[in-house]
Amino acid sequence: MSLLRRRKQPQREPPPPPSDGNGSDHDDDDKGKRPPSSSSAPASKEATRRTKAKWSCVDSCCWLVGCVCSAWWLLLFLYNAMPASFPQYVTEAITGPLPDPPGVKLQKEGLRVKHPVVFVPGIVTGGLELWEGHHCAEGLFRKRLWGGTFGDVYKRPLCWVEHMSLDNETGLDKPGIRVRPVTGLVAADYFVPGYFVWAVLIANLARIGYEEKTMYMAAYDWRLSFQNTEVRDQTLSRIKSNIELMVVTNGGNRVVVIPHSMGVLYFLHFMKWVEAPPPMGGGGGLNWCEKHIKAVVNIGGPFLGVPKAVAGLFSSEAKDVAVARAIAPDVLDSDFLGLQTLRHLMRMTRTWDSTMSMIPKGGDTIWGGLDWSPEDGFECKAKKQKGNDTEVSDGVNGESVEVPPEPINYGRLVSFGKDVAEAPSSKIERIEFRDAVKGNNIAHSNTSCRDIWTEYHELGWGGIKAVADYKAYTANSIIDLLHFVAPRMMQRGGVHFSYGIADNLDDPKYQHYKYWSNPLETKLPNAPDMEIFSMYGVGIPTERAYVYKLAPQAECYIPFRIDTSAEGGDENNCLKGGVYLADGDETVPVLSAGYMCAKGWRGKTRFNPAGSKTYVREYNHSPPSNLLEGRGTQSGAHVDIMGNFALIEDIIRIAAGATGEEIGGDQVYSDIFKWSEKIKLKL
Repeated sequence: MSLLRRRKQPQREPPPPPSDGNGSDHDDDDKGKRPPSSSSAPASKEATRRTKAKWSCVDSCCWLVGCVCSAWWLLLFLYNAMPASFPQYVTEAITGPLPDPPGVKLQKEGLRVKHPVVFVPGIVTGGLELWEGHHCAEGLFRKRLWGGTFGDVYKRPLCWVEHMSLDNETGLDKPGIRVRPVTGLVAADYFVPGYFVWAVLIANLARIGYEEKTMYMAAYDWRLSFQNTEVRDQTLSRIKSNIELMVVTNGGNRVVVIPHSMGVLYFLHFMKWVEAPPPMGGGGGLNWCEKHIKAVVNIGGPFLGVPKAVAGLFSSEAKDVAVARAIAPDVLDSDFLGLQTLRHLMRMTRTWDSTMSMIPKGGDTIWGGLDWSPEDGFECKAKKQKGNDTEVSDGVNGESVEVPPEPINYGRLVSFGKDVAEAPSSKIERIEFRDAVKGNNIAHSNTSCRDIWTEYHELGWGGIKAVADYKAYTANSIIDLLHFVAPRMMQRGGVHFSYGIADNLDDPKYQHYKYWSNPLETKLPNAPDMEIFSMYGVGIPTERAYVYKLAPQAECYIPFRIDTSAEGGDENNCLKGGVYLADGDETVPVLSAGYMCAKGWRGKTRFNPAGSKTYVREYNHSPPSNLLEGRGTQSGAHVDIMGNFALIEDIIRIAAGATGEEIGGDQVYSDIFKWSEKIKLKL
């Protein structure tokens, strides 16, 4: 604080001139002993006043730092001194009394623990820790590389990228590196400190008597392909053994499985694996699921994939990243401080085989073609009208005039240019890219490109142009596009995942594990008494299709990027920042989350021959009204829905023994049933 009091000191008077040898020294001494004249005093005071009035830049900086530090310590003191109930008291004073948490409410109703519960986390939400690493990771043994504080991302980013990446050839560990999933409920209760994932649900289940012996977190390495989690870690076998143990130790009560996000696809794979004979499967037999599983409660399930996965694999982007890239291109695109952010991100994420499980499935039959999509007529409004075909507005004389909604070509998942996205398909001149000559290999023209961006694909200038000249890509051609720009990644993925629609599910080829996570190429288990729920949020604009452009400079850059300048023109248009938005939970569109339970599995179909009952439970998004509510208790967002009181109440009732009919059956706010009828799929 002494710096705050520093000021420039007034200059001293110059010393008297030297003596001239005529006795002036004595006179000067006498003058020095006399008080200063009255005329010199005001001048001296005025000079001092002007000197003190000066305020340097250093003074301003020190004053600002002092204020910030003082405010920080004051707030920290108040935070530690206030009662734990104070935030709730302030919130209730503003918003009124808060409702009881679902666990407290249902405990008062007399609900108690019955069915054991199994949690299956999704992609990126489960913690990963280091068991063996290179020299740069010294001191990180059994410390989290993913989840927690992410401290080592900032301390040693390149070392972190190296250890989080998998082998390009095998999709397993790199030599000398072992990163393994954290086990127990702590594996995914919080993603980072203060950001809950499963913690709120776990706490509410505990209110009615659940504890660690009746709850199990099926943690797995979400980077690996689903079958490779068994090959490397025997994770599927561990899940099978733990479920069998929980059923035996809880009086024969079957488990309720609660997968979230990509965990939905992972558990779909598990249910086929556990029935299949060894060595490919778990050898549980055709009735294993019927004997051990009471219900599968899927939360935010990307059953049919997500368009966001295409953008992530194609250009390491999504809507938020594209906006940040447009605002600060030097940070994400250029060699800013040697970070090369997006290129390292692409190098790392393209080694994660699990990301390929969420590429859109079902092709144009599900997602639409160049001129149609199931969501045709959807209106992007803050308050969506019930009618989906027309909009009513006031005419010139105040009369009602019906204005049809602007058509949106959602089936064009990727369009190069806004004009291409909006043009009739007959006017789009497309040049075939599949057999195009890729040209000079960028990886050989620049060493840093070889090390970062083009680590395993060889896309030259000719290939870049060919991709752009094809203009528009639907769900069918997206698969070919990814094979063209990332052949080695897709070659690995082709061993573990499939994206089509089965013509004959009795064909022996569908017994291979690559089909098990695609609900359109596999059958549900032989479990007529097992209920399947699809629970997800609605009412949030969700990425559905993209407008792309070529990057200004392609050498050592990712040559494709979302065109954030492409806008719809008004606030009700579905095109925002180069992204076409539809209804969903901000990550998974309604079409992907709801179709299978709304139609594909509804009743006895070829995908559900046993006739397991299915239910669609939608939760309309309502954001928190103020900051004191945190992430809210009525959110429909993809992760925040895990704290939605209505969803938690439904889950607890199911775990306590209720059936789907007893909790109300279907609960729908979107047009999922209407859109499902537009999909012409043989059932």
